[in-house]
Amino acid sequence: MKSIFITINADEITERMNHLSEISVPKWGTMQVSQMLAHCSAFHDIPLGNAFPPRGLLGRLIGPFAKPMFYNEKPLPHNMSTISTIIINDQREFLEEKEKLQQQIVVFQQGDSEKFSRHPHPFFGKLTTEQWGKGIYKHLDHHLKQFGV
Repeated sequence: MKSIFITINADEITERMNHLSEISVPKWGTMQVSQMLAHCSAFHDIPLGNAFPPRGLLGRLIGPFAKPMFYNEKPLPHNMSTISTIIINDQREFLEEKEKLQQQIVVFQQGDSEKFSRHPHPFFGKLTTEQWGKGIYKHLDHHLKQFGV
């Protein structure tokens, strides 16, 4: 399974991002490409320790049982529900959001990956470093496929 902490996988994600443009259109969903980039960055703020969305009751009850869907080999379903704090509804600047996301990927590559496992996912809860790496890659892959790259 691919992981954002593996350089070749991070490079692949960055290369795919370079095929996006301001006029990229989603194959499913309603987000514009700049909103998708901002959504991914907002999600990354959780393992990076920049955002701490609260854990809801549903996540506490079933999150541990559903957790493998975050990091297993099966693709994420289209139009899956998401964490309310990372839903992006406002207009965003494409190049700014793309640069921010690329910089986060650099942080994942250069940082101590062990520190990322300290921050719980708001639905799935505590994740290991390996699970975070796979889940972050899987989430990015899902949204890049959403935009055909």
